Amino acid sequence: MQRTFDVQAVRKLFPALGRKYDGRGVVYFDGPGGSQVTRQAIDAVSGYVERGGANLHGVFPTSTETEEILSDTRLAAADFLGAEPDEVAFGANMTTLTFAISRALAREWDKNSEIVVTELDHRANVDPWLIAASERDSKVRWVSVDPETLTLDPDDLEQNITERTKLVAVGLASNAVGTVNDVAAVAERAHGVGAIVAVDAVHAAPHIPIDRDGLGADVITCSAYKFFGPHVGVTAIKRELFERMDVYSLDPAPDHIPDKLETGTQNHEGIAGVKGALDFIASLGDGTSQREKLASAMQTIEEYEADLAAKFRAALRDLPGVKLYAAPDGVHKTPTIAFRVEEHAPEEVCARMLDHGFFIAAGDFYASTLSQKLGISGSGGFVRAGLAPYNTEEEVERFVEALEGFVRKG
Repeated sequence: MQRTFDVQAVRKLFPALGRKYDGRGVVYFDGPGGSQVTRQAIDAVSGYVERGGANLHGVFPTSTETEEILSDTRLAAADFLGAEPDEVAFGANMTTLTFAISRALAREWDKNSEIVVTELDHRANVDPWLIAASERDSKVRWVSVDPETLTLDPDDLEQNITERTKLVAVGLASNAVGTVNDVAAVAERAHGVGAIVAVDAVHAAPHIPIDRDGLGADVITCSAYKFFGPHVGVTAIKRELFERMDVYSLDPAPDHIPDKLETGTQNHEGIAGVKGALDFIASLGDGTSQREKLASAMQTIEEYEADLAAKFRAALRDLPGVKLYAAPDGVHKTPTIAFRVEEHAPEEVCARMLDHGFFIAAGDFYASTLSQKLGISGSGGFVRAGLAPYNTEEEVERFVEALEGFVRKG
């Protein structure tokens, strides 16, 4: 029997939803830039600090407890991403982890090597690879995005992955417009020529179930502040690749996985919070194992958000003067809504919607190549509103009503 999604029960677990702005309750539609933090994650962070923290490898309780927290969180993150615990490493954020991974992998590249990136991606899954390629004098190929469908060109993808390709970097979902890429098809093509596949799952992680091996990803990376936790990056690297990676590290540091990628002292309280966030997600699902509960919960979240997003997009399409940036119906998308209002700068739209208590953002959101391709990078980029499992249909309706009033008044 399918579990009914109780949004009001979920909302009670997010203390930030009680915030007021200018005397009214606020609506957080800024989830694509960072979700609100669940009570379980907050309690885990504060609980760790209150009990006393410590560095690793000591014989005293605060040290051994810290090691247990890291181990427990690694197990939960592995279940979340469809990996093994010793394949999971933590870092400051996805960007920092990707820079470290790119430098390590690039040690195997030379002037005859090629890497592939896409025009749809966040720059965090582009620039680390570009810089690494430049340092090794390797060639970069770009997969184009169709400005009409906001999807990657499959023919371009096919042509750009060659026998010289060493790595293909692709986002699981666009943080700007929500398009979910067919990563499994990309990976099949890349693996056919022996290339590594690095997947940015930052935007996808709060919205859809993730199975690293099912996607064919060799490296998959996300950040917990997007899925209801604190600012901690998480990556899951296939063991064979991880073990051979020659990472930059200090001489006394461990040379075994996953520790060799975790340079310096980690954010222990933040990692405790990641476990709290994953416990929250698991509580929304069913199953006999943690992996089953997490996958079930993410499916439930996706179904709830997709229904809201469909209503949101349909309403915006009916508003005069509003241009919606979204892949066609039938293309898998996250509940991220990108749009513009004619004759109004995106920041102005955000400011006017703030008068009604809505928190939304404007810009290109580091999807700068896509913004340039669409011809809006010089005029403020997109207005972006994103849904989370704590948002409601009533909030969507109020947003559309407020935006309609703004559009009609001009």
